[in-house]
Amino acid sequence: MTKPTARTRWVNETFHADWQVRLKADRVLHEVKSKHQHLVIFENATWGTVLMLDGVTQLTTADEFMYHEMMAHVPLMALEKPRDVLVIGGGDGGVLREVLKHGGVKRATLVDIDREVIDTALKYFPQVSDGAFDDPRSETVIADGVKFIAETDRRFDAIIVDSSEPIGPSAVLHGKPFFTSCRNALKPGGILIAQNGLIFSAPEHLEQTTSYLAELFPTVAPYTVTQPCYFGGALAINAATDGHALTDIDVATLSRRAK
Repeated sequence: MTKPTARTRWVNETFHADWQVRLKADRVLHEVKSKHQHLVIFENATWGTVLMLDGVTQLTTADEFMYHEMMAHVPLMALEKPRDVLVIGGGDGGVLREVLKHGGVKRATLVDIDREVIDTALKYFPQVSDGAFDDPRSETVIADGVKFIAETDRRFDAIIVDSSEPIGPSAVLHGKPFFTSCRNALKPGGILIAQNGLIFSAPEHLEQTTSYLAELFPTVAPYTVTQPCYFGGALAINAATDGHALTDIDVATLSRRAK
């Protein structure tokens, strides 16, 4: 094991109020500091390429597949024929990549407020999107997700909200007005998916979102994913639908859809 030296760069993960972890930056690839945010992308021997924003780990190339697969395949496998899918956020392209693995999907629209996020991801970890942005079935819209979903007249089989934590500008993507707009933009029997934070260290996040969704949908079904880079335990994902597609699928049906 390499011994730390005075010149070793460590990047602190400061999301949690009462404890911190830090990651060794073997090589810093990109770093931007402004009065609004601190973004750093670096290489780490364990985690691969790491993206941290304002002291919070957003993505590592070593384990990103766990989150992206669970965000995309759980809802799409719950539907018989998902054809039109909306991803709000997710500028790294990982959820979009997994959505497009479903051959029945005819159009996958990604809405992100910042084109620079997409361009940065394509430059420093293109393997995450793996060509998804060039797929003829994909569509990229640079817009405020809250405004887009409130104004669109399109209807989707699945809406996947790949947001960061409910802090600062992202807070509106966790509120009841936003979820109400999402419900209105779903087709009958459609599914809404939302990232819901760490259960152990932030249980109030899951509790609040579940409460909002239960007021809007007859079926709400949170589930979890083990995401090692999100230090603090299991990560919650919330799912909601006006039908029972999420909770009443037999193994034979899932097997047929998988094939």
